[in-house]
Amino acid sequence: MMDTEKTDAADAAYHTSRGQFSDISNHDGESMQRPLRNTNALQRKLKNRHITMISIGGVIGTGLFVGTADSLSQGGPIGLLLGYIVMGSIVYCVMITLGEMISYLPIPGGPIKLAERFVDPAFSFAVGWNYWYSWTITSPAEFSAAVVLINFWNPSVNNSVWVVICIVVVLAINMLGAGAYGEAEFIFASIKVITITSLIIIGIVIDLGGGPNHDRIGFRYWKNPGPFVQYNGIEGAKGQFLGFWAVLMQAAFSFLGTEIVAIAAGEAKNPRRNLPKAIRRVYIRILLFYIGGTFIIGLLVPSNDPSLQLAHDTAAKSPFVIAIEKAGIKSLPSIINACLLTSAWSAASSDLYTASRAIYGLAISGNAPKVFLKTSRNGLPYVAILFSASFSLLTFMAVSNNAGSVFIWFSNMTSVAGLMTWFGISVTYLRFYKGMQAQGIDRTKFPYYTNLQPYAAWWGAVSTVTICFFSGWNVFLKGEWSIATFITNYILFITWPIMYFGARFYYGTKPVAPEDMDFKTDIAEILADMYDDPPPKSKLEAFLQWLVSIAASLYHF
Repeated sequence: MMDTEKTDAADAAYHTSRGQFSDISNHDGESMQRPLRNTNALQRKLKNRHITMISIGGVIGTGLFVGTADSLSQGGPIGLLLGYIVMGSIVYCVMITLGEMISYLPIPGGPIKLAERFVDPAFSFAVGWNYWYSWTITSPAEFSAAVVLINFWNPSVNNSVWVVICIVVVLAINMLGAGAYGEAEFIFASIKVITITSLIIIGIVIDLGGGPNHDRIGFRYWKNPGPFVQYNGIEGAKGQFLGFWAVLMQAAFSFLGTEIVAIAAGEAKNPRRNLPKAIRRVYIRILLFYIGGTFIIGLLVPSNDPSLQLAHDTAAKSPFVIAIEKAGIKSLPSIINACLLTSAWSAASSDLYTASRAIYGLAISGNAPKVFLKTSRNGLPYVAILFSASFSLLTFMAVSNNAGSVFIWFSNMTSVAGLMTWFGISVTYLRFYKGMQAQGIDRTKFPYYTNLQPYAAWWGAVSTVTICFFSGWNVFLKGEWSIATFITNYILFITWPIMYFGARFYYGTKPVAPEDMDFKTDIAEILADMYDDPPPKSKLEAFLQWLVSIAASLYHF
């Protein structure tokens, strides 16, 4: 068994009186600070409107706006659309799976602590470090994409200048605390939601011939160059299927971050009321933004357009920008590109936020050095933030290499790590479900549940592992061997089981028996944090509440 003192220390870091839940509501909307025996405490500062906008548009980023360029060139319009539909089904299943657990237990560490409770401390070790790695590597990917977007205006400036500016902005947002992060994400997410919605509408207008050139595109590019791309020149259905499969990894990168609501749960006010609302709105993001967005992209840009080649063109642009330029709209491309740049900054900010809270959760469980538990008086885990931010310096690879190529490398690494995280969440839920059955717990009484379980969790677990296993298949094609591609696709898939079984051997742990699973700890504290949302106290608050209600109303659409 795991060393008793180590286990007790980890528990002490978490299970204190009110422990990590240091921001206690007085039920009229104000916060009361209660004396804590544990000074290493996050504080609940994320409001309902923060959680709402983070769930709807918080991590809509460069995967959708920029990464779809490479996917369209590899899979064609139908391959692109099918790839996003398949990945969207996986993401939806993972989110309703995670939503049921995190709405019941909105605790710091999110899926990392849940894995410890319901699977195995060693499984939590593997999930946690994989999760931290995933978000730590995502930041350089977003920064690299930001450099690609900036090069649209001025490719002559050294990329290191843009890298420094991006890192400073993102670090500043996170060092100001969860409240500042929530406000920044509320603004950024609002811009992104408005941007992607506007792009879809503009795309429809352009497709129907409403642009300055009055060229009615329709489904022209589905006929020529065609609905699919013959991947690597391979003829027939095989080449078309391989093109579709190539889209899946990039689609996974685009969807990463949907689960950020789970990590934010530890700092969310009134979590049992606000988190279920956020989870129920996830399908808006999948259907409207991702599926709708990729459908429009496939209509507007031919899959053989040379500007789509991220690996070969440092001035490569978003497919949306390419389409607007082709339509002859003069000033709009620069405006849209600026909005996409804020999207990259926003996504990178979310990446750093999540990475820092992930390693904080690891430290809570005793799987990372205790120094990462250090927080400021305002509950800011500054050590975790600075450590995670240091890996953003990897973005300087974009200075000596093509920024588009670096973006593809990082997105591949992040996609596999993200898929393995979704695998861990799905397995955790299957054990969670087994524990409820063994202990006779009625899950229909939970703040959020769905009748699709446990089938949704099984789909999430099986599909993610399958996609990871075949993620780097293209390097085995004749003449396509690439050490960089092989490593970026398989390093995490190989090290994940090594971390799990290594931790089991080192700590001497074993899976938690269903009848021994802990469904009660922290429930009293969580219930005490429930309250009815107070009415707005000013015109500004009333406006912001109205803005959130407009976004949320899409859920009922």
